[in-house]
Amino acid sequence: MQTLMNRIMQDGNVLNGDVLKVDSFVTHQVDPSLMAEVGQCFAEVFKDYGITKVVTIESSGIVPAIYTAQQLKVPMIFARKSKSLTMDEELLTASVYSFTKQVTSTVAISSKFLTKEDRVLIIDDFLANGQAAKGLIELCQKAEAEVVGVGILIEKAFQSGRKLLEEMQVKVVSLARIESLENGKIQFLEGDA
Repeated sequence: MQTLMNRIMQDGNVLNGDVLKVDSFVTHQVDPSLMAEVGQCFAEVFKDYGITKVVTIESSGIVPAIYTAQQLKVPMIFARKSKSLTMDEELLTASVYSFTKQVTSTVAISSKFLTKEDRVLIIDDFLANGQAAKGLIELCQKAEAEVVGVGILIEKAFQSGRKLLEEMQVKVVSLARIESLENGKIQFLEGDA
């Protein structure tokens, strides 16, 4: 998606060689016009997949996921990283390791929101090592829901995440695929959409 790649070039910052900071338009402050376009793009790609739910993980995946769900006219569910007092029903859980934060979190979704009748599209902001998406796929599988695809805003194609997800037999669509962040310079591969 050229609009997203242009914005990454304009406002993205490379830190420590392989960390891309996009906090001015995706992960902290959000550009709603860009996210609406992202949602339209994912909805167009996955419109014929019979999706019944869009699933993401808190927190940076929520905005693109809600715009995607709105376009597909289906509910959006986000896996919570901490249990609230109101979550007193049976929970589906999975462990997710964050390389950025160097911590493993248990994420949870109430079992009343995912069933074996659901066809799920997972949306997330980044794909690097694939652990967040893998955890969400495993969580959906516990509900016997079918994951029909994973939509990613920004993929670090030089890391192993795509390979991990494709080995799980899941379609991966990335809007911006980064080939390299060497020397602070962002180099793209062609995106999937």
